[in-house]
Amino acid sequence: MTRSTSVALAPPSVAANRATAVSPPSAGNPLLTGAILPTLARLAAPNMIAMIATALVTIAETAYIGRLGIPQLAGFALAFPMVMLMQMMSAGAMGGGVSSAISRALGAGDVARAETLARHAIVIAITTGIACTALFLGFGDRIYSGLGGTGPALAEAVAYSNLIFVGVVAIWLTNTLASILRGSGNMRVPSSVLLVVAAIQVVLGFVLGLGIGTSFTGFGIGGVALAQIIAFSLGAAIFFWHFSSGRARIRLRIRGPLRWEMFRDILKVGAIACISPIQSVLTVLVMTRLVSGFGTEALAGYGIGARLEFLLVPITFAIGVASVPMVGMAIGSGNVTRARRVAWTAGAFAGALIGTIGVVVALAPELWTRLFTDNAGVLAAARTYFTYAGPAYGFLGLALALYFASMGSGKIIGPVVAQSCRLLVIVVGGWFIAGSGATPAALFTVVGASLFAYGVVASLAVLLVSWEAKPR
Repeated sequence: MTRSTSVALAPPSVAANRATAVSPPSAGNPLLTGAILPTLARLAAPNMIAMIATALVTIAETAYIGRLGIPQLAGFALAFPMVMLMQMMSAGAMGGGVSSAISRALGAGDVARAETLARHAIVIAITTGIACTALFLGFGDRIYSGLGGTGPALAEAVAYSNLIFVGVVAIWLTNTLASILRGSGNMRVPSSVLLVVAAIQVVLGFVLGLGIGTSFTGFGIGGVALAQIIAFSLGAAIFFWHFSSGRARIRLRIRGPLRWEMFRDILKVGAIACISPIQSVLTVLVMTRLVSGFGTEALAGYGIGARLEFLLVPITFAIGVASVPMVGMAIGSGNVTRARRVAWTAGAFAGALIGTIGVVVALAPELWTRLFTDNAGVLAAARTYFTYAGPAYGFLGLALALYFASMGSGKIIGPVVAQSCRLLVIVVGGWFIAGSGATPAALFTVVGASLFAYGVVASLAVLLVSWEAKPR
């Protein structure tokens, strides 16, 4: 039994006395001593199941809203990137910062610091959630009109967005509490809770959005949004219950002083990491604008390809987020060599998995594209996209996994710069291609080149940047 586990199982008075001291990291901690690839795979497996369920929720919501009508579907398409951005920032970026700080504290044997960091993470989640609520309730209509929304589509986007962002604190809290547990090395409980959230969201989304028979006609697109907030509110409640039950490795102490040094430990990773999902959304928006110049069929074909890329990100997330506590605890214990081995193993794992999928769709794109359309022009455009972009998907998996591993090290600037390089290639290369009258194939080649640049620069960032921990 590890020392940290004995703290969790001891009587409260004993556990409190132990938690106030700094103890050496246990030699029996599998995250510090276990074989890297099997441990990584074991941690990633429950995450992958939860992430696939989350992706299925998006497909279900699209199906529900599609039954409501074209304006609702168009409005959902406008608002979805902003809602997705909240998920990526709270679960991946800031959530990674939370997991990183807590895992580094636990790696150093400092349970008290980990518990204090958890309290500060909750404050960040609530504060950021409230700020997002104010932003989108105050300026949501302008944001969506700036993305091209007009008329009924704009009205539906605002209706969906307003309900989501009224309760967006629940999304931030749920993902932050999950990140606290992941930072302690617990992947099973967060994944189980997120599976419950996904199931509730699918059922309630149908009932509240479409109604049941003639007795209840539903609330339309607003009902689908309301279902998401209810599901995440229940998820947050389950997480709080789990912490209060004493089953977690660390306790969640809501009351206590706040110190800037604790906020800084989280934000030095999380705040910088938040730039990456913003750049990801910008990349898709820029490409959408560029491809639209080649006609509706080309745009639809790109949309099918981009949808697969969005679904591949959660798979990489599952692997990457599993590496965060392994890297963080290794850094906290002073074992930088192991931390780097975990990072490269995660990168190779994700790169091989996502790369294999990319090669498959490049060789046989109809396996994916015919799930959405039989239109010959759209199928041809999607085939062209996968031919040039698919073989580079492995670099996407590599870069994203290294991005998460770098969170564990506390050194995240390099992978964020790598994402900036990808966006730069898209903007410069894309506008040049679009202005030169070239074919969509040339533009899709730029997508492949941007993924290659992303993977190479992220690898160089991990290779060249020192991961030696600075004394606090």
